[in-house]
Amino acid sequence: MAARVTIKTIAKDLGISHMTVSRALSDNPNVQEETRKLVRKRAAELGYIKNAAATAMRGDGTRILGLLLPNIANEFYAKFANDLAWSCERLGFQLIIHLTGDDALAERKAVQQLREVQAKAVILVPAPIQNVEDAAAPQDFGGLDVVQLIRQRPVTGEETAIIVEDAGAICDAVVHLHGRGHREIAFIGASSALSSGRNRLKAFRAGLKKCGLKRSPALIRTAPPSFDMGAATTRDLLREGRATAIVCAGFEISNGSLNALLTEGRKPGRDLAFIGYGDPSFYTWIEGGISTISVPVTPLAEQVLQVLEGIATGKEQSSTFAFDAELIIRNS
Repeated sequence: MAARVTIKTIAKDLGISHMTVSRALSDNPNVQEETRKLVRKRAAELGYIKNAAATAMRGDGTRILGLLLPNIANEFYAKFANDLAWSCERLGFQLIIHLTGDDALAERKAVQQLREVQAKAVILVPAPIQNVEDAAAPQDFGGLDVVQLIRQRPVTGEETAIIVEDAGAICDAVVHLHGRGHREIAFIGASSALSSGRNRLKAFRAGLKKCGLKRSPALIRTAPPSFDMGAATTRDLLREGRATAIVCAGFEISNGSLNALLTEGRKPGRDLAFIGYGDPSFYTWIEGGISTISVPVTPLAEQVLQVLEGIATGKEQSSTFAFDAELIIRNS
């Protein structure tokens, strides 16, 4: 096994002090340009890799960021992770992605692992809290800048939040369906354990009120969000035969619900009015186009980028940034 190349290895090889090598590799302005080029050239030839842990121990910090997502199965999270990864590449950050499965304990373990590698910040979609003992406490985030995405949950009191303002679009969806003659409109959303679940249900009820429609508990279905939850709930609604329209309020919920409709032989827009959530590429060609509440993925990623730039320069400030969702009406 080849010996690990260190700063002292390079220094001995070049016949200079290891402090000079260290400064050259850190672009210290006190090192002459000729020496800096020589050191970098020899470091590359020997296969030198910077020790991030040692750098952190010296107080220089690392360029490691964590991204905690429930999954990357749906197109929104996958596209966001892709956009963020490229942004990190441009800024010189290393991105570590953890999948939590919306499990608070898995989230807590991921945060601990990020702290072990001296990560600078964590961007996370907060998991719902089922067991308080599993949830990460403020001290678990010690030393990490926290950026919350889509959902919000009190953590350190200093976290930045980047959220989607979708209340208007959800309300508009109800108004649109009412205008098309629908009076039995079902809602499928996340449970109240999630801030997004609470807010989206509130927006749906506001739409009912605006249209003069009464609330019907039988048509409102909430639970921990997943593809299977959306599919199973939709099958239940189809069996009951009361709903003439469905409004989905979650990415995976929407895909699961649509899948159930199609596998049951129901045509969105003909047999049952359907408004999804998120706008994956395949929505444009199913049954002439799926109406949906579109979330601005690229602006969200760009805002995270701006926050990261603030972190990089030490100018970050905790704040909340909201981006409007848009109701897109297609054939369904």
